[in-house]
Amino acid sequence: MEARLLESVFPTDSNPRGNLFGGTLVSWMDKAAGIAAMRRARQVVVTARIEDIEFKVPIIVGDLVEVNARVEHVGRTSLKVRVDVSKENPLTGTSQLCTTGNFTMVAIDADRKPTPVDPED
Repeated sequence: MEARLLESVFPTDSNPRGNLFGGTLVSWMDKAAGIAAMRRARQVVVTARIEDIEFKVPIIVGDLVEVNARVEHVGRTSLKVRVDVSKENPLTGTSQLCTTGNFTMVAIDADRKPTPVDPED
């Protein structure tokens, strides 16, 4: 299961040098990971772990950002989600992979306790 988000980088999303705040990008990545996991589990999910985020290339004001999340593994109550982020210059159409990360999402029930995920999809 996958999820794809598109965002535009505005000055309010950046530091004084025009670089996208890392925290803003991680928030977008977490959102995409959660949507992909929820679509696969068909249950509410929460973030249990964020790891291996690698910021390879800066993203700047004016760039379009594409966040792609895909579920790579389903455990008993958890889902491992890989998130790749690319930037695109909207004037030239050139794009580049900028950031990657791995997220672990956990399905929860109405009492906010971990609940099993159907291993079949």
